[in-house]
Amino acid sequence: MRLLAIVAAALLTACEPAPAPQRDATQEAWYSETVQQLAGMNREAESFFDSGKSDQAAALIEKGQPLMSRLLSVPRPTLEATEAASDLDDLYGRMLLANRHYGWARLLFQKNLARWRQPQTPEAARRLQRAQSAIAECDRHLVE
Repeated sequence: MRLLAIVAAALLTACEPAPAPQRDATQEAWYSETVQQLAGMNREAESFFDSGKSDQAAALIEKGQPLMSRLLSVPRPTLEATEAASDLDDLYGRMLLANRHYGWARLLFQKNLARWRQPQTPEAARRLQRAQSAIAECDRHLVE
């Protein structure tokens, strides 16, 4: 009787429908729209920062954080999404560096270092070098 119950349970388990295949979120319309929105916000924030309007740049950086989180939360973010996230972190890090928040700036540059650790392209190698230089700059200020 016990054997019959085990066999019945095994058969019922085997009859469960297969899980539905997960859709690739990077192929959905919202994903590419969000990438474009974040990239645009990055360009605008960069422009504000370069012209000395740090408050406006900071507001855009803050507004971009949830977009970045959403883009990077998918299983395999696209290169464009990773670059947009990297640009946001880089700008935020440079703002923190300018405001003498060296430890926090270093943390953001360290994220970019991890993102571009395996350079596959010249652009990735350039971003890796930029992160390494920014970390070195933070380290110089931290020991002062």
